[in-house]
Amino acid sequence: MRIIAGEFRNRKLLPPIGDRTRPITDRVKQSVFDILTPWLENAVVYDLFAGTGSLGLECLSRGAKCATFFESDHSAVGLLKKNIAALGLDRRATIVPADLFRWFADGNLSGRADLVFLDPPYRFLSERAEDLKSLGAHLAAEHLSPDGWVVFRHDIADSLTMADLKLRDVRDYGSMRLEFLGGA
Repeated sequence: MRIIAGEFRNRKLLPPIGDRTRPITDRVKQSVFDILTPWLENAVVYDLFAGTGSLGLECLSRGAKCATFFESDHSAVGLLKKNIAALGLDRRATIVPADLFRWFADGNLSGRADLVFLDPPYRFLSERAEDLKSLGAHLAAEHLSPDGWVVFRHDIADSLTMADLKLRDVRDYGSMRLEFLGGA
């Protein structure tokens, strides 16, 4: 795993241990950022289910103002902290080591993001579909800037409609689907 462009280009990141997180490949990451580049400069980024932070750190490398990383897995949080420190991004990165469903439902976060990466464990589309829909509603109503994007990554065989977010684009990469959503 590495940063593929920007200030920290080619810097290696500590990868996840085991199969608890699914890092995105460089090829897919490049395709995503080819689409998002016009919105990155000074962007506020939320990296939901961040794992070791590859997507949010890529944004910071490419000029995002700040990133908030949400991750509840303790081993992933430890690696995420090390990745942030190794890049010297402590002042531009915040980690929320908590259940993000509860965090958003309780209204703990103020402000709006320009870019949100929504990358839940694939099983959540069946096990926690209502929680994901509620999260989408919170994002649309309270946390997404008017021109903001949500990049929703999931297995191509699954689907989940979030009524409060409008589908802007869909890209398939093997068995992975990326949906680019915005405010309704």
